[in-house]
Amino acid sequence: MADQIYYAPAPAGALPSPGYRRAVRSHLRHPLENLCLVVVILASVAVWALSWYEVVSAVVERRQPDPYAVIFLAAPLIVYFLRGQLYAQLRLSGVKISPTQYPEAHRMILDACAHHGLSRVPDAYVVLGNGMINAAASGHGFRRFVFVYSDLFEIGGKARDPDALRFIIGHEVGHIAAGHTSYWRILAISGAQWIPFVGSTLSRSQEYTADNFGYAFVPHGSASAMATLAAGKYLNRTVDVNALADRATTERGFFVWVVNALASHPVLVWRSHALRDRRRPGRLLWRPKDRP
Repeated sequence: MADQIYYAPAPAGALPSPGYRRAVRSHLRHPLENLCLVVVILASVAVWALSWYEVVSAVVERRQPDPYAVIFLAAPLIVYFLRGQLYAQLRLSGVKISPTQYPEAHRMILDACAHHGLSRVPDAYVVLGNGMINAAASGHGFRRFVFVYSDLFEIGGKARDPDALRFIIGHEVGHIAAGHTSYWRILAISGAQWIPFVGSTLSRSQEYTADNFGYAFVPHGSASAMATLAAGKYLNRTVDVNALADRATTERGFFVWVVNALASHPVLVWRSHALRDRRRPGRLLWRPKDRP
């Protein structure tokens, strides 16, 4: 992989300064993320304006308003309730990662927070995966939290690839450091999630940003993490990640474009290509091209 300079972690035992946090976010954020965010917020405002118009018109005309308009206007309560419910489910059913429960993973989380400049360590949980390979970050109130599905968490075992888990934890903590889990941010973009291609494009830019955080934290864990997402926890070591990334420039066609454009995460071959070639950011809508 091409060399790229990243900011060093904050000094041990010291709280990162606001200037340090801004520098890290600016350096690692996908260059189109903020533009996508503005577009999505404007689209959400348009959806809310239409929803208000529909509800007010229905009251004046003494008819039932469109239920979708009511749902959009109730977004502040719905988002708050769903985030609180998710946090409660994790606290009641998940295994909390702590200094005594999965201490290696707990150390990874502490290291990621220090590297990314977070002054407050998020809660972290392992939840039953039932075969699913996934992890996520979210928040409720002033709390932030990370959860990892058990099938994905298993790759961190000593007999497998701890650096892959370290990359994934760095990725999820990166979402928190980049502000992706903020209630106000989620609320501001909630109206555009129903518009095809709009919300998903922002989501992919955020995933590339989180990948940059993960790569900055443990660059040598990125390939094995992509191999695990591609083939699972048992076949990950048999995957040629370079061959996977090479296909980003050759897989083409209308439906290839549509699948990526509608996806919340970049398609895996594009994502692998972006993690291998650190000279340019991940592509959001148009496939990468071969360059010297």
